[in-house]
Amino acid sequence: MQVIDQLSDISDRFDAVFCDVWGCIHNGVNAFPAAISALQSYRKNGGQVLLLTNAPRPWQRVAAHLDTFGISPSSWDAILTSGDAAKLALFNGRIGRQIFYIGPARDDEFLQRPKGFSKAEEVIQVGLDEATGIVCTGLFDDHTETPKDYQDLLARALARKLPFLCANPDRVVDRGTRRIFCAGALADLYSAMGGEVLLFGKPTSPIYELAFQELGQSIPSHRVLCIGDGFSTDLEGAKQQSLACLFITGGLAARDTGTRDQPDLKKLTAFCRKHQLTPEFAMGHLR
Repeated sequence: MQVIDQLSDISDRFDAVFCDVWGCIHNGVNAFPAAISALQSYRKNGGQVLLLTNAPRPWQRVAAHLDTFGISPSSWDAILTSGDAAKLALFNGRIGRQIFYIGPARDDEFLQRPKGFSKAEEVIQVGLDEATGIVCTGLFDDHTETPKDYQDLLARALARKLPFLCANPDRVVDRGTRRIFCAGALADLYSAMGGEVLLFGKPTSPIYELAFQELGQSIPSHRVLCIGDGFSTDLEGAKQQSLACLFITGGLAARDTGTRDQPDLKKLTAFCRKHQLTPEFAMGHLR
């Protein structure tokens, strides 16, 4: 593992990057100007930037959200979300048509039929006792709730053997200085209870397959770099796909890796050993 100072130290080795969003280019409250500049410079030198995010929303919503931070399309070529991949699965009937929905009101549009799908493929929102499956985009209220608040509900779902479609495999994210739970934390709990869970974002292969399709040209896998701060999503996904990875240690793992400007090498090594994941490169913050 090589600790680097800036993306340009290694950028000539790669024709494209699959870059995480939350924790790498913003923290849910503020954008990271140095990260944005690094991606813009990479693109100016001919590299392609695909933002690969476990957001449960369509890519257009993510792009609009980035714009509110002042993050313009000059720093990316395309955006792929776990929400888009999961929504395709939902409207192709993977968990039936009668859906019990878990998530905040801001994500209700996930259940709206996308363009190009017939009325026969419409899904309807029902109570748990009538459902053929569960769709989860997050907690109902991630400001106050934790996965423990869902144990009774998930036990009822398990008794009916309902499949659980998770639109956001992230377990947690940091919103500013506050850590909040995501849909992946509920998926983990349901799986531990013995339930069937369907995942479509990082680290599973469907979103990487879509990413390579989005490149639109024959770029070999060894010329693609994954950038992210999530060890169970970004790092694990890169490992499963045999892709090089740049670990941004100042995100979710900042405390564990002793990161200020750069990680503490001993703590970083211990952290990677603990999780049995060793990325090719690491740096404190994308720049």
